[in-house]
Amino acid sequence: MTRLIVAAGGGGDAVAAAMLHAALYGADERAVILTYAWDRLLVDPLPGPRGPRDFTGLEPLTRSVLSVPPRARPIPPAGSTLPRLAAELPHTLALLDPHHGAEGITRQLEELVDHLTPRSIDLLDVGGDILARGDEPTLRSPLADALTLAACAQTNAPVRLLIAGPGLDGEIPPADLHPLLGPHVHTFTAADTNSIAAVLDWHPSEATAMLTATARGIRGICEVRDAGLPVPLTAEGPTVHEVDLDNALDRNTLARSLMTTATLTEAEAYSREICGFSEIDYERDKAARLKEQPPAPLDAGAVLARLDTFEREARSRGVTHTTFRRITEALGLPGVQREHLRALLTENRPDQYTAPLWWLSSAESEQQAP
Repeated sequence: MTRLIVAAGGGGDAVAAAMLHAALYGADERAVILTYAWDRLLVDPLPGPRGPRDFTGLEPLTRSVLSVPPRARPIPPAGSTLPRLAAELPHTLALLDPHHGAEGITRQLEELVDHLTPRSIDLLDVGGDILARGDEPTLRSPLADALTLAACAQTNAPVRLLIAGPGLDGEIPPADLHPLLGPHVHTFTAADTNSIAAVLDWHPSEATAMLTATARGIRGICEVRDAGLPVPLTAEGPTVHEVDLDNALDRNTLARSLMTTATLTEAEAYSREICGFSEIDYERDKAARLKEQPPAPLDAGAVLARLDTFEREARSRGVTHTTFRRITEALGLPGVQREHLRALLTENRPDQYTAPLWWLSSAESEQQAP
């Protein structure tokens, strides 16, 4: 018997699932983490999630579920963090495939339950946008979470919904989230983050990076995404709460509408109707723009000068920290250069790397550790 954890929104939730498993169940057990292959355009230049046909080297777990071993590879031009995660996390990563809608995900879950007879099933969402009504003005990525919620609600097995880092995804204001949260399950500590420390040195997830940062005691305002959204880093950041699954479904209009969907195209149509947009449409538009932005060699002097300007402007907005994704986009660099940028910045200004975030030092304290 093993544990089954469903990562509600993709790769970042899968990384957080590994940290949650170690904290709640111990390092000696192993889990199956069911997760999307749905990476940021920084990693995967193709919009939307990847399916089994986008990989080589997948291995069958059940009729509908394939695992992603370390030797698996995305088929170019697709990209994916899952094979590297499989190599660095001590768990089995199973590919959650949304291309057959919520019905297909439900089928995957039920096959896994029959195959694994898991000791527990957790549905984990970092941030809490799985609790969105659908009309929140700050909502950006409701579709993935709504699909997993719809599927878990129909699975013939008890599923516990857990929210880690309430508000850290920047999609629902913390004040709106707090009344919805149930029992406190855990508060991550700095020691808990050791299990995923190496992964966060390269993984692009912003919400899980901030979850880890708050567990390490970092406080302030973190600016994220291409739009520069400010996210508070508070003592509530490293907490994990349980939420009643049925209550979440009653609140999430999109998830209820998706329960009988049989294709991702159908699910997208519901998202446009209920939320006014599809996050995959946003990715399509952005991917088209990025094609016109070829990478050029990084000039250290020019990059650091532009970083100084960005930091001054960000500090004037009250920002104390940011992510490497945010820096990459704020400096107008293509996503393929994010890792080169990280290496350049941490080599030249190591005191500002408060792993896994970047500290915006003030002029008066630039020589001091945060």
